Amino acid sequence: METRISQSRWLWLLIVLWGIWCVGSFESHMTSTFLLPYHYVSGGYRGTDWVVRGSLRDIFPMYGYAQTHRQMVHALAEGAEEISISVEEETNPVSLEELMLQENQVVLQPTPQPTVFQENTFSPREKQTNVDISTMENYEDLVAAFYTIDANTSVGSDRLNVYRLMEQDMTVDKNVKVPQILIFHTHSMEGYADSGEGEENTGIMGVGEKLADILRERYGYNVLHHEGRYDVDGRNDAYTNALPEIAGILEDNPSIEVVIDLHRDEMPEGKRLVMDVDGKPTARFMFFNGLSRTKKTGDIDYLYNKNLDKNLAFSFQMQLKAAEYYPGLTRKIYLKGYRYNMHLAPKYLLIELGAQNNTLEEAMNACEPLAHVLDMVLSGT
Repeated sequence: METRISQSRWLWLLIVLWGIWCVGSFESHMTSTFLLPYHYVSGGYRGTDWVVRGSLRDIFPMYGYAQTHRQMVHALAEGAEEISISVEEETNPVSLEELMLQENQVVLQPTPQPTVFQENTFSPREKQTNVDISTMENYEDLVAAFYTIDANTSVGSDRLNVYRLMEQDMTVDKNVKVPQILIFHTHSMEGYADSGEGEENTGIMGVGEKLADILRERYGYNVLHHEGRYDVDGRNDAYTNALPEIAGILEDNPSIEVVIDLHRDEMPEGKRLVMDVDGKPTARFMFFNGLSRTKKTGDIDYLYNKNLDKNLAFSFQMQLKAAEYYPGLTRKIYLKGYRYNMHLAPKYLLIELGAQNNTLEEAMNACEPLAHVLDMVLSGT
C-alpha cells in the first residue's frame, strides 16, 4: 500500500512540475508574440518551446497569425538596430587630431588636373605626297600646275623651266649670332576680319611677329622683324616709301640672306581662303613674284631685277615643298609685271597670307606650316 502511495505522489509531483513548465512556456510565447519588446528584454526563446506552440495555435487563433508574421517583425527590429549603430558612429565626436589627419590625407591624394590646351600644339607634318617634277618638263604643264600669270604680263620657258628652278641653291647656314632673316610689311595697315581698330598686333604686323617667333624658337633662326609703316598715307607709294629703309637695313646687316615681305590679300566677300590643317582652321597663302615686264612695254629697264631668276626659284621651291607636305594650303604662285622691291635680295619672298575676311586665328595658324616649309627649303631637307 505504501509503495502505491509513494508512486502516486511521484506522479502528482511530475504533473505539477509539467504544469509549471507549461505556464512558463505559455508566458514566454505570449510575450514573444504580442509583447515583442518585453520578450527581447527578457532573453528570447527556449529551445523546447515547440511543446506548447502547437497547443496555443488551437486555443488562440490570433496566436497562429502572429507567429506567421513574427519573422518580418524580427527583421525590422534588426534593421532598426543597425541604423541606430550607424547614427551613433556619425554622432560620435571626432578628435581634432583625427580631423587634421583626414584633411591631410585628402590633400595628399593625387587630384585630377584640368586639361590645359597648349597654344602651340603644332606638329610638323611628314611628307603627304611626292610631286614628280618630270611631269612639268613641258612649259604649259608647269604653268598649269604652279602659276597664275597676270593678264598684263608675260613670261616664257626661258624663265620657267622646272630644272633651272630646282638647281638654284636656296640653303642657309644657320648662325644665331647675327640676323639671317628679315620680315617686314610694305602694307603694314592690312588687317583681318576681327582685327581691332588701331591694334597693330591684331593685323598683319602681329602675324609677322608670330612667324618670327616660330622661326626663332622652333627652328633656331635669328630673325629681325621690322615694324616700319609705309602705307599710313595711302597704299600707292608704299613700295617707294619702303625701298630706302629696307635697303638700309640690309646694308647695315649684311648677314641677312632671306627677306620676307608679308601681306594679306583682298578677296570678294563670298570667297574665303581657309582650310583645315590637322584640326585647325588655317588661312591659305600665296607666293608672289614681280617680273619687271609687261606685255605692252616688254622688260622695264628702270625696274631691272638682277635677282629675278633666284626670286622665281625661291618661290617655286617653297611651292613644291608646300604641295608635298600641306597639299592645298598654298594658292598658285602669282606673277605680275612690276618689281615690288624684290631686287633687294636673291632669297626674297612676297607672301599674301589670307585675306581681309579671314580671322586673325586663321592667319596665325598659317604661320606654323609656312615656317616649316621655309625651314625645309633653307635647310635643304
